[in-house]
Amino acid sequence: MADDYVRRTAITRLEATDEERDLLEETISEWKRGCQLATDMAWGTCNAKSDVQPLAYDGVREHTDLGSQHAILATHQAAQAITGCLERRSKGKAVSKPTFTAPTVKYDTRTMTLFDDDTVSLSTTESRVRCDLALPDADDGYQHKYLDSDTWSVMESTLTARDGEYFLHIGFRRSKTDAERNTAEDGTVLGVDLGIENLAVTSTAYFLSGRELTHDLREFEKVRAGLQQTGTRSAHRTLERSSGRELRYVRDVLHQASNAIVDEALRYDCDVIAFEDLTDIRDRTGASWGHKWAFRTLYEQVAYKAEAEGISVKEVGSAYTSQRCAECGFTADENRPTRNDFRCVNCEAEANADYNAAKNIGMRYVRRGQQSSRRAGDSQLALKSGTVTPSDGFTAHPEGFEAEFMDKPRPHRARQRE
Repeated sequence: MADDYVRRTAITRLEATDEERDLLEETISEWKRGCQLATDMAWGTCNAKSDVQPLAYDGVREHTDLGSQHAILATHQAAQAITGCLERRSKGKAVSKPTFTAPTVKYDTRTMTLFDDDTVSLSTTESRVRCDLALPDADDGYQHKYLDSDTWSVMESTLTARDGEYFLHIGFRRSKTDAERNTAEDGTVLGVDLGIENLAVTSTAYFLSGRELTHDLREFEKVRAGLQQTGTRSAHRTLERSSGRELRYVRDVLHQASNAIVDEALRYDCDVIAFEDLTDIRDRTGASWGHKWAFRTLYEQVAYKAEAEGISVKEVGSAYTSQRCAECGFTADENRPTRNDFRCVNCEAEANADYNAAKNIGMRYVRRGQQSSRRAGDSQLALKSGTVTPSDGFTAHPEGFEAEFMDKPRPHRARQRE
């Protein structure tokens, strides 16, 4: 069962020759065609993997250059996309037939092989290519935790092209320990809201500004657009260097942000960090592709760092977290008059909109746990000045608790996490 596993993703750039890049690019192109063909055939007819595959497999094989296993994966991807549309439709949202434009392609253990020498073999439309993984030193790269472990198994992965580079998002999983499997969904929950103005805000009122990151992402985008328009060989080399600088810069920002979020969870003795579901975050926030990648990467960094501290990281549904009042529960679009402000038209409570959303996200996890038949107690939401539960209400922290001094500079932590 899916709940019996812990899942993680390790992202690394591929070092590929021009010939290998051409093959990977062709495979991505054919993959998008295959997914679209399968979707066109199944839309309005079926959506389950078991139904889409026999319906569309022969057509994908006939009209694309995908190999047999990639044709199967394309039908599965189509089924997943159609199912997602049907779920949104069931919630009253308008949907249309999925289209596949993202420069990605899925790989599984039949189409991808990882080797001990830090290389990977990938199936393409013509032959397999074997590329080096551009991994950081062992002391610096979190990827080694999964690649060098006998505990983590390789699962379905995704190859993504961006600005002439190829990045492999390698999926891993391991079986949950007995303690993880038997732990009730009790404890203290830290809610986290992600956004543009503020990269992250916690239910304990810790704000991580996103202004500098947003500005720099836009500047990098301007540089990329200018170099791509120039189109010279020199511009292409400059583009590659610029992309590398951008990636290193963003990863450093996210590294610091993820440390801060885990520190906040430790400060408040939290057992769970709850994020909103990231699936439709671009639509909800107006985020760019770069922001969406940053949000997902931040989530993954928090997940593996929190795990090392014995803290679980979960996603909860995002519906109405920005319109719902965390104080009285009243939900209305009018509660959000501006991007940054929240003013409840029912109880007149006022708050920063992202902070209000962070509390809603954390409380949604608390409430979800209470509805579980496996629960043995109550969860509580961590706030700056205390905790709150749906049943018992607010409980203040003991007098003199360190959280009362949150607006002061934080003490230096002697221990550093990678």
